Amino acid sequence: MSPWHAIVIFAAGMFAGTINTVAGSGTLVTFPVLLAFGYAPVVANVTNTVGLVPGSAAGALGYRRELAGQRSRVLALAAASLTGGIIGAVLLLTLPASAFQTIVPVFIAIALVQIVAQPRLSRMLAARRTPRRGPNGRAGPVTTLGVGIAGIYGGYFGAAQGILNLAVLTLGLDDELQRLNALKVVLTGLVNLVSGVVFVFAAHVAWAPAGLIAGGSLLGGIMGARIGRRLPPAALRGVVVIVGVFAIVHLLA
Repeated sequence: MSPWHAIVIFAAGMFAGTINTVAGSGTLVTFPVLLAFGYAPVVANVTNTVGLVPGSAAGALGYRRELAGQRSRVLALAAASLTGGIIGAVLLLTLPASAFQTIVPVFIAIALVQIVAQPRLSRMLAARRTPRRGPNGRAGPVTTLGVGIAGIYGGYFGAAQGILNLAVLTLGLDDELQRLNALKVVLTGLVNLVSGVVFVFAAHVAWAPAGLIAGGSLLGGIMGARIGRRLPPAALRGVVVIVGVFAIVHLLA
């Protein structure tokens, strides 16, 4: 690996860590870079997943204030994310990559529609449902299932799993978007962690670029938490939509 390649991979990891914390889809930065430098697709995906774990941890730490009071919610949804991440990682190692990647743009498009429509949908739901517990209430079975499906997707490929998770959380939970975004960072980080563990033992990891991505994503996660906390809900939703549209274009191309 040349010094130039190392610099580019580190910079890509930093950008991916930042965008993963703010919205999601950081994989669409690091994964193509690894492909461009000659790594095989599965090796690039595995290496990328392992490398992005520190960025998720840093992002969660940066959002610790928004995570306050969400302990029971985190524990309940963490089980779904961990289970989904394991299933997705196993699928990546056993099924053809084209089988799932074909429908990835459709999944992202559905998630974006949910994000854009979330304020109106929330108002409609609020008018029809009976009062329930406040912002710290636990997620229902449908939300938990949605988080688990997002975990399967994230364990398989990873790109835009944050968008999918945030869409599920905004529709299923009554809370501020910043708090839900903090929860999303934790859940996607758990998916990366558990799938990364599977890959370490069952797949080939290119450790040099994984280490560079890890260092970059660690810095990016810290930066992303600071940036994301300062964004108003409308702006944060706008960032999610922009990143999601970029993800669709990139995948279709």
